[in-house]
Amino acid sequence: MTAEPQGMPATVQARTRVRERAFVPTLLAIGMVVSVISSLGAPLIPTIAHDMHASLSATQWSLTATLLVGAVASPLVGRLGDGPHRRRVLLCCLALVTLGGAVAALAGSLSVLVLGRALQGVGLALMPLTMASARDHLPPERAGGVIALLSVIAAVGVGLGYPITGFIAEHADASAAFWFGAFAGAAAFVVAAAFVPGPSSTDHRAGLDVRGAALVGGGVLALLLALEKGSDWGWSAASTLGLLVLAVVLLALWTLNELRVEHPLVELRLVRRRAVLTANVTGLVLGISMYLGISLVTQIVQLPSGMHETVFVAGLTLLPLSALSTASSRLLPRVRAHTGARATIPIGATVIAVAMLFFALTGDALWQAFVMMGLVGLGLGFTFAAMPGLIVGSVPRHETSSAMSFYQVTRYVGFSVGSGLAVTLLRAFDGDAAVPTTSAYDKTFAVGGALCLAAAAVAWMLPGGALPSAPAGAGDERAVEEGELAAAGLPLLEDD
Repeated sequence: MTAEPQGMPATVQARTRVRERAFVPTLLAIGMVVSVISSLGAPLIPTIAHDMHASLSATQWSLTATLLVGAVASPLVGRLGDGPHRRRVLLCCLALVTLGGAVAALAGSLSVLVLGRALQGVGLALMPLTMASARDHLPPERAGGVIALLSVIAAVGVGLGYPITGFIAEHADASAAFWFGAFAGAAAFVVAAAFVPGPSSTDHRAGLDVRGAALVGGGVLALLLALEKGSDWGWSAASTLGLLVLAVVLLALWTLNELRVEHPLVELRLVRRRAVLTANVTGLVLGISMYLGISLVTQIVQLPSGMHETVFVAGLTLLPLSALSTASSRLLPRVRAHTGARATIPIGATVIAVAMLFFALTGDALWQAFVMMGLVGLGLGFTFAAMPGLIVGSVPRHETSSAMSFYQVTRYVGFSVGSGLAVTLLRAFDGDAAVPTTSAYDKTFAVGGALCLAAAAVAWMLPGGALPSAPAGAGDERAVEEGELAAAGLPLLEDD
């Protein structure tokens, strides 16, 4: 951060030193809060469904809405924060996250709760802004380490969020968990207002594709509604077919918009590069499988027809995913050195497939849930850590921002589709049963495993040859850091 001017009064100097010391802890705290809040929904779904006398499929929207808003908000928030308004955008988003927690906690109906959770989804877009602040206000030799730590906290926070909220909900109720999210958001807002300075640059680099965001958000929402309501209305019913047609039309209009607008939400022309196409297709499919598995394992652990454990225990099953995804991402350079760049993603996707198929064939004991989520974390660490480096290494530097924004949107769309598809598959396998049977869960996990095998095949065959390695002279962590920054359209790290 900037040096203190000569002749500054002692009290001002002391205040400045406090702000400098608190700057990095504040960024880490914001990252942790955002990650924890984003994971509030999944373990509480059975509890909310019981308390609000709603179906599991309807209650699933308390998670799906958060992810869908995150998919649309990430590139928009990043570009709003790319310039003189970064601090203001950061504070506004934290205020919306806080408001969303309060709305969800006070909700007397499921629709109001889903609205609150949708507001909290804005928090998913904040991590690149914290990274940009670190890069802007820290010396280059320190900024890289802080950015890497923020990317680790994103994974650690998700794993911690599930047991924390589960513990609170078990000893109070679901609304107490959302109040926790609201107070955590408010605390993050206060420390951000006190210790995060404004950007040093006043330049603004890109426009906002609001129309593109509305089209892709509306298209995915129509698709998810059709998937969720199709079992009730009938798959050939006019309302179901109408939603499917609307989804196709909106997504087609979005495609045309992205090809014509000067600053698109995502640069679709980049799919002509096979590495970019590979990362986005596999990221979409693995995102679907990941949230399909997360949604279902926290349900089956709690349901009387499953393992009949508490919501806290259900949250604990996600800790292995968080821990091993972080550890395996650090092992990526060694694995790639032995297997080559092309094999890394197929190996990771196959590990996830084996985990889900293992649970589909067993899935009647708690230890099996822990083993499955640990293996899923191991596979995700290889795949999701490899994709930013793959993209950064295959496109010119001036296209990195567009390519990573594309990947960010694709991945979050996969998360939201996976969350919605989980209950759709359960109902398809179980007919009109009020509470899904373990057999329906087993079949749905098998579908998730099959999707991962398909992703592995795509990642192996689509490139048609050896994939590029990380950029010359740059390690894996540098590629991931640049990818994380560029994911929201933010400028990249300067060359050393």
